[in-house]
Amino acid sequence: MESLQEYVEEYRKQLEKGYIQKAYQGLMDYIMDLRMHFGKKFPDFAPGNIYQGYMDMTYFPIFPVELKSRKLKIAIVLIHETIRFEIWLTAQNKQIQSEYRELFKEHDWTKYRIPAAVKGVDSIVEYTLADNPDFSDLNALTKQIERGTLAFINEIEEFLYKHQG
Repeated sequence: MESLQEYVEEYRKQLEKGYIQKAYQGLMDYIMDLRMHFGKKFPDFAPGNIYQGYMDMTYFPIFPVELKSRKLKIAIVLIHETIRFEIWLTAQNKQIQSEYRELFKEHDWTKYRIPAAVKGVDSIVEYTLADNPDFSDLNALTKQIERGTLAFINEIEEFLYKHQG
């Protein structure tokens, strides 16, 4: 196993090239713009703060009214390792998360992924919004993420209405 010192030396070498900082800043700028887009276009969603993470994921929550009343929220997530945008249904706490994960499993939900209930997994249901996104056309990417987000929210709300009223 490599030591922290070896990791830091490699980190320094990569930072000296300057690409990581530029890519990271560009990604964070885009996430901020995406959050603002959702806030302006869908004020009822009331986007929350951006969580920048540890270069593993960056996300911001949105709170559609119907889901918020059930103590649920949506997270729009950038997975850094794969540079992929996902959308997650998440909950206010682990107990609510567990209850809803069971509800989706009991009804053999197959529309979107239900991750295994393991420590550190915060999502109830997941979907990939953009695999290998094209950052050369940010408007098109935003539209793709918006369409996928609205469809995801609609499907989740329909499922919950059907199975919980």
